[in-house]
Amino acid sequence: QVQLVESGGGLVQPGGSLRLSCAASRSIFSFNAMDWYRQAPGKERELVAAISSSGRLNYAESVKGRFIISRDYSRNTVYLQMNSLKPEDTAVYYCNAQTGSGPYWGQGTQVTVSS
Repeated sequence: QVQLVESGGGLVQPGGSLRLSCAASRSIFSFNAMDWYRQAPGKERELVAAISSSGRLNYAESVKGRFIISRDYSRNTVYLQMNSLKPEDTAVYYCNAQTGSGPYWGQGTQVTVSS
């Protein structure tokens, strides 16, 4: 079992920045990958960014050049640095861990980009 707790969401103006955190209840070193997804109202959940166990990064086209995914093994935490935020980035952001015992999800954190 793995518990994931996201934090860092909130209300930000267009062009602003936020950093999301996803803290795992145990070591993330053995995880196959950790991902950030988002789901906007009336839309399907979509992959935003992913980091594999080897460190390979993957981003959705819509966030390339603006978002950065990273991890800190010492804190069992994955981050999503979001810059140059746009209103269309408004969504609930979820952390996902791909482990040998299956995928685990956090509860989500709301990000609202609005003036």
